[in-house]
Amino acid sequence: MLAICQGLMLSVTSLVMTTSALVGHALAPDPGGSTLPLGLTYLSIMATMIPASLYMRRHGRRRGFLLGAATGFVGGLICAVSIYQGSFSGFCAGSVLIGIANGFGQFYRFAAAEVAEPSARAQAISWVLAGGLAAAFIGPNAARLTRDLVPGPVFSASYASIALFCLGILLVQSLLRYPPTPEAEVHGERRPLVVILTRPIFLVSVACAMVAYGVMNLLMTATPLAMDLRAMPFGETALVIQWHIVGMFAPSFFTGSLIQRVGVLPVMFAGTVLIAGCALVALAGEQTLHFFTGLLLLGLGWNFLFVGATTLLTEAYLPAEKGAIQGINDFLVFSATAFTALTSGYFHHAMGWERLNVSTLPVVLFAGMLILALGVSRRTRPAGAIS
Repeated sequence: MLAICQGLMLSVTSLVMTTSALVGHALAPDPGGSTLPLGLTYLSIMATMIPASLYMRRHGRRRGFLLGAATGFVGGLICAVSIYQGSFSGFCAGSVLIGIANGFGQFYRFAAAEVAEPSARAQAISWVLAGGLAAAFIGPNAARLTRDLVPGPVFSASYASIALFCLGILLVQSLLRYPPTPEAEVHGERRPLVVILTRPIFLVSVACAMVAYGVMNLLMTATPLAMDLRAMPFGETALVIQWHIVGMFAPSFFTGSLIQRVGVLPVMFAGTVLIAGCALVALAGEQTLHFFTGLLLLGLGWNFLFVGATTLLTEAYLPAEKGAIQGINDFLVFSATAFTALTSGYFHHAMGWERLNVSTLPVVLFAGMLILALGVSRRTRPAGAIS
């Protein structure tokens, strides 16, 4: 059931990723603001992280997920009406509400980890994220099929479909009953935040998650603009984004098992290698095949690095610390995501597609070095020591 909700929420995300920059380009008074609505979406996700986590700690996962889906329902309708009326400010406002909905939805993976045995957490996280595989086909195809459904400005009906996706989440969540919050989460031991936030295991997990989402979002957001600039049909753009999302979520069927078999750090390091491969493919050419291959590698790398980082994070906190640490982690992750969404259009305009890809390589290299350093420290630390 959580995987279904994840799939519906990420269908919203994939539709927005495929269309937002194009809608922004059509509505914005200045071309440099084409990715502003998407940036506002990610800023809203970022700003929602900590309040959403604390709200669900107090009121439960179900009420939080229902509130998030209801907000997304309203946001989708506002965007649809704003596109039809040609209102850039209205589209931005609706994008903020969609971001809030996504902020609550980011906790489906943590909800899965909480109802699983500790040894099965990696599998639970990856299986729920695998629900996003449906989003690879639903979101971009919904955008393509509804693009011209309403006469006038394109994509108005596409954003109306977001309201339907959120309605589906509301229906599924109304059927779910979560186990009561364990006593240890309410009254258990809590260490000072500075102790948790300065542990290497937390620093590496959050830094790698920031790199995974930040680099992925920077390049993915710029892709529709890069392909449109080269006069490629929107159908090809939708196909590239679709298979990028397949790359993001299809590995989730085995990523958890792979982590159990070889360990979390080797899987994370493999993710950095795959993401670096995306940038190298971009230097090889500018045909549809290059965009397709590069974005597919980017999705695969994101999966390995992000699922691994999420799994690593679950080792960093005690039960009573969960609400604060999960919220802080996702706040930081979506700070990077919001920054890249806000600046992707500008950097693409200023640097071009090839140089934009090359600029990500030092950041990915930094993440790889952090993973290697944590691996070395784990092998050399005394028995019984903590990371």
